[in-house]
Amino acid sequence: MTRRKQDDTRDFEALLRRGDPQKHYVLRLYVSGRKPRSQQAIATLSALCREHLAGRVDLEVIDVDENPKLAMRENIFALPTLVREMPEPLRRYIGDLAEVERLLLGLDVETRSTP
Repeated sequence: MTRRKQDDTRDFEALLRRGDPQKHYVLRLYVSGRKPRSQQAIATLSALCREHLAGRVDLEVIDVDENPKLAMRENIFALPTLVREMPEPLRRYIGDLAEVERLLLGLDVETRSTP
Protein backbone atom coordinates (compact mmCIF):
# COMPACT_ATOMS: atom_id res chain seq x y z
CA MET A 1 0.00 0.00 0.00
CA THR A 2 1.32 3.42 -0.89
CA ARG A 3 2.02 6.06 1.70
CA ARG A 4 -0.97 8.14 0.53
CA LYS A 5 -3.38 5.20 0.84
CA GLN A 6 -2.11 4.46 4.34
CA ASP A 7 -2.70 8.08 5.35
CA ASP A 8 -6.20 8.06 3.82
CA THR A 9 -7.04 4.81 5.58
CA ARG A 10 -5.76 6.13 8.91
CA ASP A 11 -7.75 9.36 8.51
CA PHE A 12 -10.90 7.42 7.61
CA GLU A 13 -10.56 5.10 10.60
CA ALA A 14 -10.04 8.10 12.91
CA LEU A 15 -13.27 9.66 11.61
CA LEU A 16 -15.16 6.44 12.26
CA ARG A 17 -13.91 6.30 15.86
CA ARG A 18 -14.68 9.96 16.48
CA GLY A 19 -18.12 10.02 14.86
CA ASP A 20 -19.34 12.49 12.31
CA PRO A 21 -19.84 15.94 13.87
CA GLN A 22 -21.96 16.94 10.86
CA LYS A 23 -24.34 13.99 11.26
CA HIS A 24 -27.84 14.83 10.02
CA TYR A 25 -30.85 14.13 12.24
CA VAL A 26 -34.45 13.41 11.31
CA LEU A 27 -36.79 13.97 14.25
CA ARG A 28 -40.55 13.65 14.58
CA LEU A 29 -42.39 15.13 17.52
CA TYR A 30 -45.87 13.78 18.18
CA VAL A 31 -48.07 16.15 20.21
CA SER A 32 -51.70 16.64 21.11
CA GLY A 33 -53.10 19.87 19.76
CA ARG A 34 -52.67 23.05 21.70
CA LYS A 35 -52.28 21.47 25.15
CA PRO A 36 -49.73 23.25 27.38
CA ARG A 37 -47.46 20.21 27.67
CA SER A 38 -47.37 19.84 23.90
CA GLN A 39 -46.65 23.54 23.40
CA GLN A 40 -43.80 23.32 25.94
CA ALA A 41 -42.36 20.28 24.12
CA ILE A 42 -42.45 22.15 20.80
CA ALA A 43 -40.73 25.20 22.33
CA THR A 44 -38.05 23.11 24.06
CA LEU A 45 -37.29 21.03 20.99
CA SER A 46 -37.20 24.07 18.71
CA ALA A 47 -34.67 25.74 21.01
CA LEU A 48 -32.61 22.53 21.20
CA CYS A 49 -32.52 22.26 17.41
CA ARG A 50 -31.49 25.91 17.00
CA GLU A 51 -28.75 25.64 19.58
CA HIS A 52 -27.34 22.16 18.99
CA LEU A 53 -28.45 20.99 15.55
CA ALA A 54 -28.64 24.12 13.40
CA GLY A 55 -28.38 23.21 9.74
CA ARG A 56 -28.34 19.47 10.35
CA VAL A 57 -31.86 18.51 11.42
CA ASP A 58 -35.23 17.91 9.81
CA LEU A 59 -37.95 18.31 12.41
CA GLU A 60 -41.57 17.39 11.80
CA VAL A 61 -44.24 18.17 14.39
CA ILE A 62 -47.28 15.92 14.12
CA ASP A 63 -50.53 16.78 15.87
CA VAL A 64 -52.17 13.43 16.60
CA ASP A 65 -55.52 15.17 17.13
CA GLU A 66 -55.46 16.00 13.43
CA ASN A 67 -53.98 12.67 12.32
CA PRO A 68 -54.86 9.90 14.80
CA LYS A 69 -54.34 7.11 12.25
CA LEU A 70 -50.69 8.08 11.84
CA ALA A 71 -50.18 7.89 15.60
CA MET A 72 -51.77 4.43 15.66
CA ARG A 73 -49.69 3.24 12.71
CA GLU A 74 -46.49 4.49 14.37
CA ASN A 75 -47.47 2.97 17.76
CA ILE A 76 -47.57 6.33 19.53
CA PHE A 77 -49.47 5.84 22.79
CA ALA A 78 -48.10 8.61 25.02
CA LEU A 79 -47.64 12.27 24.28
CA PRO A 80 -45.46 14.07 23.67
CA THR A 81 -43.24 11.50 21.96
CA LEU A 82 -40.06 12.42 20.14
CA VAL A 83 -38.75 9.92 17.59
CA ARG A 84 -35.25 10.07 16.19
CA GLU A 85 -35.54 8.33 12.84
CA MET A 86 -32.08 9.14 11.58
CA PRO A 87 -29.34 8.34 12.17
CA GLU A 88 -30.22 4.76 12.89
CA PRO A 89 -31.08 3.07 15.16
CA LEU A 90 -34.50 4.57 15.76
CA ARG A 91 -34.87 6.05 19.26
CA ARG A 92 -37.88 7.35 21.19
CA TYR A 93 -38.13 9.80 24.01
CA ILE A 94 -41.51 9.85 25.71
CA GLY A 95 -42.89 12.45 28.07
CA ASP A 96 -41.48 15.67 29.44
CA LEU A 97 -38.85 17.22 27.18
CA ALA A 98 -37.84 19.91 29.69
CA GLU A 99 -34.47 18.40 30.64
CA VAL A 100 -32.42 19.26 27.56
CA GLU A 101 -29.19 17.54 28.66
CA ARG A 102 -31.08 14.33 29.42
CA LEU A 103 -32.88 14.61 26.10
CA LEU A 104 -29.62 15.08 24.18
CA LEU A 105 -28.11 12.08 25.95
CA GLY A 106 -31.21 9.93 25.49
CA LEU A 107 -31.36 10.61 21.77
CA ASP A 108 -27.58 10.27 21.41
CA VAL A 109 -27.39 13.67 19.75
CA GLU A 110 -23.85 14.77 19.01
CA THR A 111 -23.87 18.48 19.62
CA ARG A 112 -21.47 20.98 18.10
CA SER A 113 -19.87 21.30 21.55
CA THR A 114 -19.18 17.54 21.70
CA PRO A 115 -15.42 16.92 21.30
